[in-house]
Amino acid sequence: MGCGCVAGLSWRPIDILGASASNLTLAIVMNEHSFMSVTAARRAPALAERADKADKRDAILRAAIETFAARGFFNAQVADVARGAGVAAGTVYLYFRGKDDLLISIFERTMKQAIAAGRDSLAARTSPLDRLREIARLHLERLGRDRALAVVFQVELRQSTKFMEHYSSTYLREYLGIIRDVIAEGQSKGAFRKQINPTLAAKVLFGALDEMATNWILSRRKYSLTAEADAVVDLFVGGLGK
Repeated sequence: MGCGCVAGLSWRPIDILGASASNLTLAIVMNEHSFMSVTAARRAPALAERADKADKRDAILRAAIETFAARGFFNAQVADVARGAGVAAGTVYLYFRGKDDLLISIFERTMKQAIAAGRDSLAARTSPLDRLREIARLHLERLGRDRALAVVFQVELRQSTKFMEHYSSTYLREYLGIIRDVIAEGQSKGAFRKQINPTLAAKVLFGALDEMATNWILSRRKYSLTAEADAVVDLFVGGLGK
């Protein structure tokens, strides 16, 4: 075909299958890369924002631990926690419903960490006795390296029946279940006496560790809480008999 003319103007037909097609393909590719770049650019601030929110939440929880340990839960105010975290009081309410929610969140986060660490550590051990030692070590080590957290757990969480009910019916049950399973496994392998109720035994061991932690925060003597773990387990397993 020749060129067409309209009012003295001329044009050439577009070769869609030739050079023009290559230009069209290039434009499409560029558009795809441009879209991907824009998407990535939008995603980066969103990820940074989520990380910032997580950091701020952690900072508020840390400040709450320090504040509750120093002032006592009932004497502390949300404004005190905000001051410790370096944020406005209103910011705390963006993450937590109030002081009660802060205390429960401290408990839940700590118990989740303890349960996860316990399961991971026990997976590398096969001896029931070694597993009990590891449970005791992790329990006392977690509280022994953070006195403020120990005060909140051993004292402040137990000031209210409501918190004690929550404390007993949620993650503590799962935590005690880990101890119970280790004891039951030891019974099945002949390491521990079979006539002992494993649930009762788990509570006894937990109670011993719990009392050691409470005594540690109340004592004027400075000593390693973690170092008491083996002695507690030895007494638990061997009893007072010769």
